[in-house]
Formats: sequence, C-alpha cells, structure tokens
Amino acid sequence: MREIQQITAGRWSIRANDLPSQFQQQKNCLHQSLPEAAGVGHSNIFQLDQDLSYIETHYKPSKDLAVLSHIESQEPRMVVTLGLKGHSRFSGTQGDEIFFNEGYAAITAFNSSIGVRHYEANKSITQLRLSLSKNWLDRNFGENKFKQLFIKGGIHQLSYQPISHQGIIAAQQLLACNVSSEVRGLFMQGQAMSLLASELSHLCEEKSENSEKFNQKDKDIAKLAQDILFNEFKNPPSVEALSKRVGTNQFKLKKMFHHFFNNTPYGLLLEIRMNNAYRLLESTRCHVSVAADFVGYSHASNFSAAFIRHFGISPKAISKKQ
Repeated sequence: MREIQQITAGRWSIRANDLPSQFQQQKNCLHQSLPEAAGVGHSNIFQLDQDLSYIETHYKPSKDLAVLSHIESQEPRMVVTLGLKGHSRFSGTQGDEIFFNEGYAAITAFNSSIGVRHYEANKSITQLRLSLSKNWLDRNFGENKFKQLFIKGGIHQLSYQPISHQGIIAAQQLLACNVSSEVRGLFMQGQAMSLLASELSHLCEEKSENSEKFNQKDKDIAKLAQDILFNEFKNPPSVEALSKRVGTNQFKLKKMFHHFFNNTPYGLLLEIRMNNAYRLLESTRCHVSVAADFVGYSHASNFSAAFIRHFGISPKAISKKQ
C-alpha cells in the first residue's frame, strides 16, 4: 500500500499510522516525519508516564494535507492542544469539527476518535499536545472529577480560549528543553504539569463553584438558547430577547452559557458564524461578500476582520484555494 495518496492536483492524504517513524534514543521519543512528497515537518512523541503523552508537531506541507486518524482508546482521554503558530482543523466522521488556532488552547475529550486532521499548503504550524487518560485525571484531581466529560461518544470540545501566560512560558520551556539528557524527562514532566495546571484550572473552578447551582431545567433552557443561535445565526436575537424567549433573564443565561458551554452567547454565536462561513468558502469557493451575507454581516470588511481574528487566515485565502 502506498503511504501517501494524491487525491487531487493540490491535495494529499495519508494515514497517521503510515507516517514514517523511528525511535530517537537520544531524545527518548518517537519521531514521525512527513514524506518528502507531502512537504517538510515532523512530530516528536514523548511518553512522560503511562497515562501522559506529550506531542510537539512542526509542519509545512507543500500541498493541502489530510492526515487520517483512527484512535480506539482503552479508556477515555483528554487532549490539551496549544496552537503556537498557524492553524489546523479536525473533521470527525460524526460531523464534528474542531479548530486549532494560533494563540488558543483547545481541550477535547474522546472515547474513540475517527476523522481527518487538515493542514494548509505552504503554511507553517507549530502545535503542542498533551494527551492524558481518565486514570491520570482521577489520580491528580480526584476520582470521577471529570466523569461527566466523557459521557458523549466520539470526540467533543470542552474548552477553547486564549493560551494562559503560564501556559505560554511552559510551552516555550518544553520546546527549548535546554537541559542535559540525564534530567530531560524530569524537566519535561515538570513543564507539562505546569502547563496542565494553568490550562485545566478553569474547568476545575467551574465545577467547584457551579456544580450545585444548575439543574436539568437550567440545562434544557441553555440547550434551547443554543439551538436558537444555531438556527438563527444570520439574524440572531439580542441576548435580552433570547433570554425572554427561553424563559430566564440575561444574567442567568450568561451564567448558564459559561457553565454548560464555557462560552458567552455572543462568543457561541461568533463560533457558529465563523464555522459556517469557513465551510461555505471551502466547499463553494464563493466570494467573500457572499459568505459575509450568509452568516449575517452587512459589511464584508467587518466579516473579514472577524474571520482573521478567529482563524488567523483571511476568508479570501480559503475561497481561492484550489
């Protein structure tokens, strides 16, 4: 079987298991490289302990690249991904889409993960990932602290927010790793723990502060408000109007969104608009003004500015991709 397959003149696909790999004794890691036909880049995978892995990825594909992955884990896992440069996205077989953007930390959870990681041609990306098992979470945060996060099947996003200051410092230390080989493993584990403490803290705070404040009725109200935003993203109601429609007040609705979705009503609306615009631009190659109108922007310039802030790339670049 060929390890890389050309799908179109400008797009390549490869299975993650087919990436050329070798164990590097000096660094004590598994080194996976892109085939020359796909561009330049590699991932280094470090097993920090039996329940915690650290992966750093540096890619610059020569053509649009799709890496097919199929992960069946013996127990649920959580992944913290830090986007340090560029962006990529994951498309799951169940229709899930998760974006990994420069300057943001995305936290996902899964029991199994089947899908495709997409990388843009001639765009450099640097991402750090920490993959931890539920056993690791139980050991460090208390048994079943995050049990409810793994109820859903497939992969789902738990959090998406700017990388913390402490997280950036720990990431820089991990990338540099200016220590002797004798203490490298201990050093990396320490920096990984520091990074996880900073990026997971808000999940712990939400649970300790809000776990007793919301019931099933509140969850149903929040879900109804979410559905309204998904269905009416082009002409959405104001937060005040949305609150009245679902039978609550603005203050409580915002608290519900923070608790159940780790977002604000406006923040969720922005994600919905941007993700719909990205899919439209990518699938139809339409003009930017068409995508702007489709998601409810009166001025294409305002839409473009919001798109660039969200994805780190202009909508025109997406629509012109071949």
